[in-house]
Amino acid sequence: MSVLERRGSEGRISAWFDHPTVRALRRNPSAVAGAVVVATLALLAVVGPILAPYDPNAQHLDNRLQGPSFAHPLGTDQLGRDVATRLLYGARITLGIAVLITAVRLTIGVAVGLVAGYCGGWVDETLMRVVDVLLAFPGIVLALVVAGILGPSLTNLVLALAVVGWTRYARIVRSSVLELRERPFVAASRLTGAPRRRVLRRHVLPNVAGPVVVLATLDLGGVVLAAAGLSFLGLGAQPPTPEWGTMLSTGRHHLREASWLVNAPGLAIVLAVLGTNLLGDGLRDALDPNDRTERGGQTEVTRD
Repeated sequence: MSVLERRGSEGRISAWFDHPTVRALRRNPSAVAGAVVVATLALLAVVGPILAPYDPNAQHLDNRLQGPSFAHPLGTDQLGRDVATRLLYGARITLGIAVLITAVRLTIGVAVGLVAGYCGGWVDETLMRVVDVLLAFPGIVLALVVAGILGPSLTNLVLALAVVGWTRYARIVRSSVLELRERPFVAASRLTGAPRRRVLRRHVLPNVAGPVVVLATLDLGGVVLAAAGLSFLGLGAQPPTPEWGTMLSTGRHHLREASWLVNAPGLAIVLAVLGTNLLGDGLRDALDPNDRTERGGQTEVTRD
C-alpha cells in the first residue's frame, strides 16, 4: 500500500470516528458496553466454529454430564458432547437466523411504509388496514400459530417470525415519509419530473434510515429471544442442531445434576438481548438527543 493510499484510509477511519453519531455513542458508557458485547458475539459467531476443538455433534457417552474442566471448560451434556463447542456453533445459528429475520422484517416494513406514506389515498388506507389487523394480535402468539401450522424447522421459524414483525417498521417509515413528503427538497424533485422511484431512493429513504436502524438494533434482541423461545418449545431448530434455545430445551431435563447445560446458553441469550438493547438505546439517544431529555435521562448528549 502506497503512502497516499495509507493516508487516505487513515483519513476515512478518522472521519468515521469524528462522525457526530459515533462521537455521541463513544460518550455513552452503556452504548459502548452494548457495542462491545454485540461485536464480541458477532466475532464468536464468525470465528468460533473454526476455533472449536470438538465436533458439536460427536457423542462420547463415557464423558456424559461431566462438569467444567480444562478439557471441557463448560462441561459436557447428556450425550458427552462438549458444551463450549456447541455454544460456539450455536452462536452462528442463533445470531444468523436473528439477523436474517430482522433483515426480512426491515425489507418488508420499509417497502410497505414507503409506498403507503408516499402514495397516500386508497393505497395508504389498504396497507395500513393490513398493518392494523396484524397489530391486533400479540406478535409472539401469532408467531406460535404460524410456526405450529408450518411445522418445526429453522426455515419455518424464520418465516413465522418474519411475517409478524414487519408492521412496526412500516408504521415508523410511513410516519416519517408523511412528514418528508411535503418538504421543499422533495417537492422540488417532484416538480422537476423525477420518477417516483428516484425520489424515494435519493431523497426519502436516506432520511428515514436513522429511525429504521435504531428499531432494527432494538428488534434484533427481541428476535433472538423469540427464536430461542420457539426452539425451546420445539417449534424451531430440532436436536441435534446446536441452537441456544434447543440447548436450553434439552438441558432442562438435567437441571439439578448438570446446571451448566442451561447456564451457558441462557447466559448467551441474556448477553445478546442486553447488548443489542444497550446499543439500540445508545443509537436512539445519539440520533435524537432531545428524546433523552423527554424520557428523563440523566446523561446529557451534546453536539460539538
